[in-house]
Amino acid sequence: MSAAAFGFSVFAHDGRARQGEITMPRGTIRTPAFMPVGTAGTVKAMYADQVSALGADIVLGNVYHLMLRPGAERVASLGGLHHFMGWPHPILTDSGGFQVMSLAQLRKLNERGVIFQSHIDGSKHELTPERSIEIQGLLGSDIQMQLDECVKLPCSDQEAERAMELSLRWAERCKTAFGDQPGKAMFGIVQGGAVEALRVRSAQTLAAMDLKGYAIGGLAVGEPQDVMLRMIDTVEPVMPQAKPRYLMGVGTPDDIVEAVRRGVDMFDCVMPTRAGRHGLAFSRFGKINLRNARHADDNRPLDAESTCPAARDYSRAYLHHLVKAGEILGMMLITWINLAYYQDLMAGLRAAIAAGQLDDFIAEAKAGWARGDLPPL
Repeated sequence: MSAAAFGFSVFAHDGRARQGEITMPRGTIRTPAFMPVGTAGTVKAMYADQVSALGADIVLGNVYHLMLRPGAERVASLGGLHHFMGWPHPILTDSGGFQVMSLAQLRKLNERGVIFQSHIDGSKHELTPERSIEIQGLLGSDIQMQLDECVKLPCSDQEAERAMELSLRWAERCKTAFGDQPGKAMFGIVQGGAVEALRVRSAQTLAAMDLKGYAIGGLAVGEPQDVMLRMIDTVEPVMPQAKPRYLMGVGTPDDIVEAVRRGVDMFDCVMPTRAGRHGLAFSRFGKINLRNARHADDNRPLDAESTCPAARDYSRAYLHHLVKAGEILGMMLITWINLAYYQDLMAGLRAAIAAGQLDDFIAEAKAGWARGDLPPL
């Protein structure tokens, strides 16, 4: 691994959308980028080299899950997360804040951090800003996220403000704990619920910390799309133009294209892999439920024009059979199809921005989703 510095360059604009790249010692991340989620050290149902071949430049791991099993210290003793999971490219680790909110039991929050019980075995753990950064260092991740408090929406303005202010204080502590790590980066997370003034205050305070990148957190937690887009519109003008912007936990293809239109550079979501395990495929025709009986006798491929062999070389009837039979191969093939579609979508967005044709590209994609799947022959 070369001793290169962390860098971010924007090569083209189309409106507020940006096409560029993040450079790191372990590789270059082409933006806008979708990061497949490798929560526990694996992108579920996929080999690491498959994920890379699809065009993913970076994957995501998670502090909460990896600290519970196999343990950060154990991963470090085994050579770090890159070696452990066979992924030599950049890794971003989420700090665990969202999972503590959504999964952990008997959560007790205070200024120091959060004490919680594992959803796996009930064991008690404490996660502080300093411990979150320590765990991410033990894992060896390239982009590390601050610990924040993520509240569920809707919530009161007072609750959103309390959590936002706590997250800002934790960001300062994370920055101190992270220190100076050449070639690596720590990102801050903009919070504030659905309150525009709180979002602006959070973004401005984080910008003053001069971090390497900035995320928009606390969205994709049940709020309508229009609320999410309004929050992006609110904070984008006050987020540093020269730093990458990451919308956490988003999302559907439609969410992604609308956020790219608004200047977001990075995304992650479990949706394509989770849907793949349940028989739901993403395609240029929109979502296709392969559990549906209409596919049982359909000998056509899912999409003859797809770049993905799983979408081109297997019949809909076979994919339907695998799903209905509960075969692991069905989960693997449809996950492969979904991640290929997401990466093709990102490549198309990058090319469209570079060509100044983003609106046309998005309109064509949405028209395809609206037309829906091809009817059986």
